[in-house]
Amino acid sequence: MKANQPTIALLFTTFPKTSETFLQRDVAALQAKGLKLRLYSLWGGGGEFSGLPVTKFNLWNLVPLFLLIIPWNCFRRPRIVLDLFEGVLMRAPPSWLNFWENMLGAGFAGCFYREFRKDPPVLVHAAWAGAPATAGWLLWRILGIPYSTGAHAYDLYEHGGDWWLLEKLALARFVHTSTESGQRFLIERGVDAAKIHVIRRGLGQFPAFKPLRPARAPLRLICVARLVAKKGFNQQFKIYEALKAAGLAFEVRIVGDGPMRAYLDRELVRLKLTQQVTLMGQLPHAEVWTQLTWADVLLHTGIVAPSGDRDGLPNVIPEAMAAGVMVVSSPVSATTEAVQQQRTGLVADVDLPLAWLVALQQLATNDELAERLRTAARQWVEENYDAHKNTRQLVACFEKALHP
Repeated sequence: MKANQPTIALLFTTFPKTSETFLQRDVAALQAKGLKLRLYSLWGGGGEFSGLPVTKFNLWNLVPLFLLIIPWNCFRRPRIVLDLFEGVLMRAPPSWLNFWENMLGAGFAGCFYREFRKDPPVLVHAAWAGAPATAGWLLWRILGIPYSTGAHAYDLYEHGGDWWLLEKLALARFVHTSTESGQRFLIERGVDAAKIHVIRRGLGQFPAFKPLRPARAPLRLICVARLVAKKGFNQQFKIYEALKAAGLAFEVRIVGDGPMRAYLDRELVRLKLTQQVTLMGQLPHAEVWTQLTWADVLLHTGIVAPSGDRDGLPNVIPEAMAAGVMVVSSPVSATTEAVQQQRTGLVADVDLPLAWLVALQQLATNDELAERLRTAARQWVEENYDAHKNTRQLVACFEKALHP
């Protein structure tokens, strides 16, 4: 595509967002390919990104929506309004959060369809299958503008999946998922396999591959994650207890923030781990790379949360692999697509702390194993996590969507 091509509108839940730097990389890479983009953030975010304004949905726009736009469309487009109300009344949402996410997307479409009618993009692409895809779905129904959507771990698994997921995916020009496990999940639920494209995220520039630290004592461990249930912190702290009890010298830095912060602070005191484990809080992405330079091993203790939510392939895993940080991961969801046992990393059950102890003792002392895993991990990233190569695949999807 050339710079003079018509516009593609990109819809995000929140953009830019510190914990979703992979979406920022996607936008920058698409921009570098010459696509003409309009950016919309449905909740928070806004401002400017890479020279492009980010239009932020102002919730005050909902006032005229309810007072004027919905009543008017009851006469103008009664079928769409009726379908929406039937969809709300005939099937319970999986959670109140997902209900409001879909209502947010519907509200955005109701408030912005006149702007899209005046200056229509050739395609609307929703970064997520929740609120952004609901907006794209309704803009298609109102204006006939084609849309495509992402469908990632949160959309698929949280409380059993998004409320209107299958309806939205059935009408999308294409569906972008970033893992093979996500693709299998969608096919099993009847989504047309031909429209699902596995396109991984990627790094625009690969970091320097640091040398193996010759004396890994104490062993430097890092976890980069939001402090939420699906990251398995209760199990992770039991692993640290096992390391301490076995006399393995180690230091841990946990980078991230979230609703479990106060609880984890208390747990560190209760378990007497404050000398070994430091909660670093949320850090800018550039500082995360600095922390990876410090670390010997990245730990990922992902689990299936009580809500059903789980990770796909957290971006920090291939980032660590690219930098030369060894990875030990639980075998949940798509993590083993990158962390392949005894090839690119080590895999252990989070409910077996002694298995993690054995794995980490090996990485602390076995230089031959460490170098073999690090080298193969970097090779996997270069083959699978190149943003420029993966963006070409996404651009090809856009081109096909525009000329079906």
